[in-house]
Amino acid sequence: MVDPPADEESVVVSPSASRTADRARRMPPWLPKAMVLAFVLLGVYELGTWAVHRLLGLFVVLLVAFFVSLAMEPAVDALAARGMPRGLATGLVFVVLFACLVGFSAALGILLVETVDNVVGETPRLLNESVEWINRTFDQDFTVTQLRERLLKDSDVISAYAERAANNAWGLSNTILGGLVRFLMIALFSIYLTAYGPRMRRSICSLLPPRRHDAVLRAWDLAIEKTGGYLYSRALLAAISAIAHGVFLAILGIPDAVALGIWFGVIASFVPTVGTYIAGILPVLVALTVSPIDAVWILIFVVVYQLFQDYILQPRLTARTVDVNPAVALLAVLGGGALLGAVGALLAIPATATVQAFLSLYIRRYDVPDDPRIDHTAREALSDKSADAGGDDTPAR
Repeated sequence: MVDPPADEESVVVSPSASRTADRARRMPPWLPKAMVLAFVLLGVYELGTWAVHRLLGLFVVLLVAFFVSLAMEPAVDALAARGMPRGLATGLVFVVLFACLVGFSAALGILLVETVDNVVGETPRLLNESVEWINRTFDQDFTVTQLRERLLKDSDVISAYAERAANNAWGLSNTILGGLVRFLMIALFSIYLTAYGPRMRRSICSLLPPRRHDAVLRAWDLAIEKTGGYLYSRALLAAISAIAHGVFLAILGIPDAVALGIWFGVIASFVPTVGTYIAGILPVLVALTVSPIDAVWILIFVVVYQLFQDYILQPRLTARTVDVNPAVALLAVLGGGALLGAVGALLAIPATATVQAFLSLYIRRYDVPDDPRIDHTAREALSDKSADAGGDDTPAR
C-alpha cells in the first residue's frame, strides 16, 4: 500500500455542501417566469402604443362629435319638448347649423377670391407708390425695372418653389379629401350622439351603482350647460364684433365691408388667442388696395376694440355662461393645442369650464376674513379705521 505524498492534501466534500453548491449554480425557479412576464408586458405596451397611434384620429373625431352634440342638445330638447320627434328635431338643428356653415364658407371663398383679385390688380400701383416713397424718404433712386430684373435673376428660386408646390399638390389634395371624410364622420357621430342622448345616458347609468347616477347625470348636464353657454357667448361676441367692424369699414369706404365684418367677427371670436390677429390680415390687405392710411386706421381700431372686448364686453357676457379666469383659459388653450392641435385649442375652454363647474360642486370652500397679508388694500383700510378710532378717542381741547 502506497501512501499519498505529504504535500498533497486530500479534500473531502460532504454531501450537504455538494447539494448547496448545485443549488447555487442552478437558475432560481422564479426567474424564467419573471422573464416571460417582462416580455409579455413589453409586447402589450408596444401593441397598446401602436393601437393608440392608429386610433388617435378616431378618438379626436369622437371627442369633437361629443362636444358638437352637447352644443346641439339644448335646441333639440326644446324642439322635442314641443312634441317634435327627437330624430326629426336633431336633423332640423343639424341642417340649420350645416346651412350656416356652408353659407359662411361660400361667402368667405367669394371674399377671398375678390380680395386676391383686387390685390393682384392693384399690385403695380402699390409697387410704384412704394418705390416712390422709398426714394423720397431715403433719397434713393430705385426703379420698378430694377426690381423686376432682380426677380428675374432670382427666377431659379421661384421656379424651385413652384416645382415643390406642384409636387405637393397630390399631398394637398389628399389632405383636403381626408378633412372632408373627417367632417362627414363628425357629422354622423354628432347626429347619433344627439338623437340617442337620453338612451346613452340611461345605458351608462345602468352600468353603475345607483349612488353614482346623480354624479354622472350632473356632470353631463354641466357639460351641456357650459358648452352651450360658451357657444352662445361666442356667437353674441361675434355678432357684436361683426357689426362694429362692418360699420367702421363702411365708414372708411372699404369694399365688401359687411362680408369683412362677418369674417372678422367669426374668426376673432371662435379662434382662441390668435383669432384677432388672423382676422385682421384680410381687412388690412383690402385696405392696402384702397389707401395705405386706411390699413393703419384698421389696425388701430382692431387693437382698441380688442381691449374693449377683453376688459368690458366679454366679462359681462361670459359671467353667467363660461366663467373661466383669463389666465386659466389661456393655459387651457395652449395645453389643448399642444395635445390635439387646433381642435384641442377650440375645445379647451368649454372642457375647462365643465371640469371647473363640476369640481366646484364637491370642493368645500371656507370664508376667509380680511387679512392684510392677503389684500394690501385691507391693510390701508384697517390703518384708516384705527386712525379714525384714535381720533374719536382724543379729547377735544
